[in-house]
Amino acid sequence: MSTKNSLIALGMGIALCAFAIPAVGQNDSSVVAEIGSRKITADELTEKEAGKLLQAEYKYYLTERDALEEYIGNQLLEMQAKKEGVTLDELVKRHVDSHVPEPTEDQLKFYYEGVQTDESYESARSHIIDTVHQLRTKKALDAYVAELRAQYGVIVELAQPSAKVEVAGAPRLGPENAPVQIIEFADYECPYCQKVNEDLARIREQFPNQVSLVYKDFPLPMHPLAAKAAVAARCAGAQGKFWEYHDALFQDKKLQTADLKQEAATLKLDTVKFNQCIESGEQIATVKKDAEEAHRMGLQGTPSFFINGHFMTGSIGFMKLRDTVMQELGTALGAKKQSAAALVTPATDEIKK
Repeated sequence: MSTKNSLIALGMGIALCAFAIPAVGQNDSSVVAEIGSRKITADELTEKEAGKLLQAEYKYYLTERDALEEYIGNQLLEMQAKKEGVTLDELVKRHVDSHVPEPTEDQLKFYYEGVQTDESYESARSHIIDTVHQLRTKKALDAYVAELRAQYGVIVELAQPSAKVEVAGAPRLGPENAPVQIIEFADYECPYCQKVNEDLARIREQFPNQVSLVYKDFPLPMHPLAAKAAVAARCAGAQGKFWEYHDALFQDKKLQTADLKQEAATLKLDTVKFNQCIESGEQIATVKKDAEEAHRMGLQGTPSFFINGHFMTGSIGFMKLRDTVMQELGTALGAKKQSAAALVTPATDEIKK
């Protein structure tokens, strides 16, 4: 099958998948059931049964997002081919195939050594060349599509599943009225949480006044040191240094009790009060409250985020976080403009009269 036919077939299949199935929770105000005169809306169902629905909605969202990304890529290639007056095959040869280097003999042998096979190198060589070429072609195609996305100005408005999260009393970094609020459920022993904390620091640097970060504890049962670390961070918070202690735990990754106490000394906390706080367990209830909320919403791992209520989970990375923040800032700006226009319109009408 030619490049053109395969891309078009893929695009058509994705289009059918993306648009033939109604989006989950698309209309939150719609009535989904009636009990006598009592009406139950989709919004109420989502709020009351979030634990059962959120994960399923997120899985569907990921599938729909992947389909949309593929479809956008195909549309960009079609548009650029038309712009240059060439076929898709010619476009790909010009901008993708020409940038795919042939593997050297040393590279092929290195790849062969990493493959578990009884086949000799001479016998497997042609298959290895095909595999390496396919991998490099995909990488080059992805890079070219990324260039086209920037050139044409792609804006993705696919809504993520959302839920309401209680933030009263939770540690917050940034303005309370910031247009973008990131709520993170995390575990100090989770390696993905440790990595994403660096990404969140970069987000805070780039958007100091537009982003507010709220932290919620969700120590997982497979991490034996996480719960004690969460309590220790709350004890540091009782002395006004939650975020300094929080960042230190994620950076140093030392979570034994002796390390937790040493970190308090390093931050010049009142160590007597800090040690008493840990040993008395006075902050355990606070940590448990966050964890119970996470369980009610059906969260299954860390880090889990709610960005302006929109749910995301897993090893997300800086670019996805930044793109989501930018999308939310754009939505907030659009809503602000609409609100301003609504306020101006009546006055304009009066002038016309």
